[in-house]
Amino acid sequence: MILQHLSLVNYKNFESISFEFNDKINCFVGNNGVGKTNVLDAIYHLSYGKSYFNPIASQNINHNADFFVVNGEYLKAERNEKIIISLKKNQKKVIKRNGKAYDRFSDHVGFLPLVIISPADNDLISEGSETRRKFLDSIISQSNKNYLSTLIKYNKTLQQRNSLLKYFAFNNTFNADTLAIYNEQLSVFGQLIFETRTEFVATFIPIFLDKYKALSNNNEEVTLKYKSQLEDKLFPELLAENLQKDKIIQYTSVGTHKDDLVFGISEHPIKKFGSQGQQKSFLIALKLAQFEFLKQQSNIKPILLLDDIFDKLDESRVSQLIALVNQDEFGQIFISDTHADRTEKIIRKTNKSYQLFKL
Repeated sequence: MILQHLSLVNYKNFESISFEFNDKINCFVGNNGVGKTNVLDAIYHLSYGKSYFNPIASQNINHNADFFVVNGEYLKAERNEKIIISLKKNQKKVIKRNGKAYDRFSDHVGFLPLVIISPADNDLISEGSETRRKFLDSIISQSNKNYLSTLIKYNKTLQQRNSLLKYFAFNNTFNADTLAIYNEQLSVFGQLIFETRTEFVATFIPIFLDKYKALSNNNEEVTLKYKSQLEDKLFPELLAENLQKDKIIQYTSVGTHKDDLVFGISEHPIKKFGSQGQQKSFLIALKLAQFEFLKQQSNIKPILLLDDIFDKLDESRVSQLIALVNQDEFGQIFISDTHADRTEKIIRKTNKSYQLFKL
């Protein structure tokens, strides 16, 4: 799968710009603030239907405009595919494939497999469990439409149950029969989510460990574990046991929306005991494992975005990454960096064709 052409209109700092891309490696170089990461984010936007860096869609519109358009032309399975994402202020975002708008954005998820590696990934370690759940869910959803559908239903039911708990508290009332309907739905959806996540992590962990070993020269022992309340008790039991608490706090305190991924090094939390270099290797290994998993599921090499990572990695880790590129594990790659000479020197070592864009 190749992104051949990209054009942006009123997207972030760009009023109008177009690119024709190399099939292998494309590098955006220039000073901070010129929009290198914004170009990568536009490419991400085409795959996921949203920004990687700013989830508030309207804030991706150029300050001097009231709309944006991102247009990408791909070659996938010997077919031309044209994806257009547009947004006008105070209106709903529109995603079109070959001129036809999607009825549901979820139908687009997974069509253009893509992985981004960015300094912003550090949030996976530093932030709370919600960030790691989103990472987990985004990988599974790329190749499992049923999972994505179940996740949407679960979150909708969760919102409804929480609204009902608030209604009970506000009106000083309670109706067990009405609550039971949401409990049953949550339990069914939650069990499916738990089982799918458990199965996914069992497949994902060996891939991740292999990628970490390649990046770190097998110097440390790292762990990745899936943590869920459903490991110990069935969902209906959890809801029954926490009913009084839920009524007091007016939201659902247990369930798969509390699941987490636990990152460790030498049996300790990597957030506290991992060096900066170890944390970077851990995060890159996570993303490379995501890449490998999606490639296996789709039989397509995902597009790989490398945002400003040459500035954040030591020479050893850069060399390991270049070695992986030379093994033809990857398809098309997009890179951003502040130093044109450094980037070109690194890219030449891959012996692959490349295009340099100075912004």
